[in-house]
Parts: sequence; C-alpha cells; structure tokens
Amino acid sequence: MNDDDRAPALFHALDSLPGPHHLEYPDGFDRAGARLRAARLRDRLTQDFGRSCRLDEGIQDASFSFSLDIPAEATGAGVPVAVRLSNYGDLAVVTTPEPGSHDDLDDAVREGALSEADRDRITAALSDLGYRLVAPRLLHRPYDGVTWLVDEGHATWWTRFFDHL
Repeated sequence: MNDDDRAPALFHALDSLPGPHHLEYPDGFDRAGARLRAARLRDRLTQDFGRSCRLDEGIQDASFSFSLDIPAEATGAGVPVAVRLSNYGDLAVVTTPEPGSHDDLDDAVREGALSEADRDRITAALSDLGYRLVAPRLLHRPYDGVTWLVDEGHATWWTRFFDHL
C-alpha cells in the first residue's frame, strides 16, 4: 500500500480527533513542544543549506502553526522552498512557487524547481525530527471530512491541515 492509498484514512483519522470548537488544533496539542521541534528543524535546515532559514511562528487562525522558508540563494535550483508544519499528526508539506512542481517532491525535481540533493536534505531533516511528509497532490483532493468545512464545497484537505481557517 502506497501513500496515495493510505492518505485518505490518515486524513480522516486526524480530522476526527477531538478538539476545540474551532479547527486549529486537536486536544492535547503542545504548542511549546511543537515550537521547539520547529526551531530544531529550522536550525537543521540552516546548517544543511548553509544559509539562514526563516521560521514564521506568528500564524493564527490556521491549522498549521509554523512555516519555514529556505531562501532561493541556498537551493541548488535557485528557487525558494517553503515547509509548512500542521498542527495535526506531525504532518509536513514542502512547496515551491514553480508551476508544475506542486504534485510531490519528485515532480519538483523533474521540473527543475528542486535539486535532488535539496530534496534529500529536506526529507532527511523532516524524517529525523519525526515529521510525516505529505505530497501536495494528496492535499488538493476535495475535503470530505466531519467539520463545517464540508459545507463550504470548495475546501480541500490542504484547507483542513495547512491553511488559514
């Protein structure tokens, strides 16, 4: 069974976690612990890429608390890379602004938006720190979960786990 087959079950399980009346995080979410781990990821990627990576932690009204930016001048493709960290299930997603590279990291490499070495650095850092990398193509499927987002009709799993609410 591959990630494409497992993702719907994982998304639905995370979507059903008990939580406050809003969708920002599940019960028991440890923001301080998540912040420490996000800072470790920033430090690791800063070291691996040889340039300062920026951690944005002032995110509110969203289902993710942290976004990390790897500057274009640090990457082999000369393209900035963003990593978002969800408040659910240690999910992480990596994106570039290049068209055609939004399906997954292998597509980003094929399209020239990410070098193989950079992909390997990012995936190793995420894995070493216990994050579960999710391909963007899986998140752009229509949301069919249990929250009020289902009534909006245009929501996706990206909206549920990686966007402002």
